[in-house]
Amino acid sequence: MRRSSLRWTIPLFLALQVALLWIQGAQIHRQNQLLLGLREDIQSLADVIESGNSAGDGVDDSQTVPSSFQATSPAKQDDRMAVLGAQEEQDAAAAKELQASRESAKKAVSEARETRSKLSITENIKKAEETKKVQAVTQQWQWWVWGALGAVMVALIGRSLLRRRG
Repeated sequence: MRRSSLRWTIPLFLALQVALLWIQGAQIHRQNQLLLGLREDIQSLADVIESGNSAGDGVDDSQTVPSSFQATSPAKQDDRMAVLGAQEEQDAAAAKELQASRESAKKAVSEARETRSKLSITENIKKAEETKKVQAVTQQWQWWVWGALGAVMVALIGRSLLRRRG
């Protein structure tokens, strides 16, 4: 009776261990897919920001006044000059804002890349620690297995010696 239960115990534990390894592999795969998605999102954000900067560089801010708007009287010409001066100030302010937003976007991209590299380093450290923990547990488990195997061998040798004498 005892032998039949022992015959099924070891395969049952092995099957359980395989199932747990499969679950762990599925979790690691899911985490990997999530990290890849985040990486793609950050890369696309960086590409959009960089393409926005290159598209805005080709805009020509210098505009000429058509000849049809030239004034005949000095009063109208002064009014138009004042309007053009205000427009130039607005254009200058818009150019400054555009430059500030470009610098801010570049800074955000560089900070995001730096954060990603720091996260990568942190993740590698965590993985190394987890690997060490798994190896420590595995080694501890192996010592117990080797000890139990040695005890079984000693018991079998002792049993065979007792049978020969008896």
